[in-house]
Amino acid sequence: MKRLAGKVALVTGSDSGIGQGTAIAMAREGADLVVTYHDDATGAEETAREVRQAQQRALVVQLDVANEESVEQLFDRALEEFGQVDVLVNNAGLDSAGVDVADMSTERMEAAVATNFFGYFWTCRRFIQERRKAGGGGRIINVTSIHDEYPRAGAADYDATKGAQRNLTRTLALELAEDRITANNIAPGMVLTPFNQEAVDDPKVREKQVQSIPLKRAAEPIEIGRLAVFLASDDAAYVTGSTYVMDGGLSMQQAQGA
Repeated sequence: MKRLAGKVALVTGSDSGIGQGTAIAMAREGADLVVTYHDDATGAEETAREVRQAQQRALVVQLDVANEESVEQLFDRALEEFGQVDVLVNNAGLDSAGVDVADMSTERMEAAVATNFFGYFWTCRRFIQERRKAGGGGRIINVTSIHDEYPRAGAADYDATKGAQRNLTRTLALELAEDRITANNIAPGMVLTPFNQEAVDDPKVREKQVQSIPLKRAAEPIEIGRLAVFLASDDAAYVTGSTYVMDGGLSMQQAQGA
């Protein structure tokens, strides 16, 4: 039996990269999908096509996670279509601006907070409300980053909001235990997504970038998706408040050569 049979999963940012890989992996395990996108409608339709090829239903919805009303409308559409949402995967996000704090505008930091933090907060809040109405149970999976623990110069907007996502998830694990709703993080390292488009397009660039990774390669989005399937399944019913690092051993390099 497929591990997510009868479940409905809502994956934000499922038009490409990790979100797309996760949506497809979940569909292959029996879940119906709510596919969201910000501006890549073509990518979202490609994800939906893959979901339907797996013999599962797909609903495509445009979403601006930085807008509270857009998040509420998303859940309204999902519930109208499927009647339930059992799994929430937060993945939509804004990458770093590559600007030091001294030079970063307030507007840029506000955009990062709105997208990377409030977006996760609003989706989690509505998901919890609906799961409680349904009698409890459910899975929250927040995609963070190894930068929720390890910072980079020039990435305060990204690092700070990824850290906030991690602690939001850990707080939710405590608050939701009685509801049988689990909350966990997946913290990827380098993944072949649009965030790393140059490495996706140019094997020479990719080869250079992966030298700091012990496994000497980047992850494929579907690999992140397979971990998300586990966390969404009944096999992970006793797992909550955890952060699963998937970085090919990169974070283990931090103290090498000291």
